[in-house]
Amino acid sequence: MFKFMLIFRRPQNLRAFENSYNDLLALVERMPDIQRRQVISVVGSPLGQSPYYRILEVYFADKPTMEAALMTPIGQEAGAQISTFAPGSFEMVFAEVYEEDGGNTPSLDTDTSQADDA
Repeated sequence: MFKFMLIFRRPQNLRAFENSYNDLLALVERMPDIQRRQVISVVGSPLGQSPYYRILEVYFADKPTMEAALMTPIGQEAGAQISTFAPGSFEMVFAEVYEEDGGNTPSLDTDTSQADDA
């Protein structure tokens, strides 16, 4: 799986940010071949207030699918909307995602009876 992430810093003008962000989100949601999206509202950090405000993660099957979606007219329109945010107020990264079903790491066999037979 592959995703792009938009990581927004805490905005000076919350109302202006929310207006631009909602316009962006409406465009992103119309992009083709999205498998999943997550909107993360940052509430803090172990050290108090975080410099980050919101994270948008958009997942695709693979990198070529993501790149194709970004090159569509709606993907290009979403890219233009991103450029309305102040320089330095966000970061955009691409990431490969590895997930395992169940989230459990298999344990070693604890049956010692076979060791005794050796």
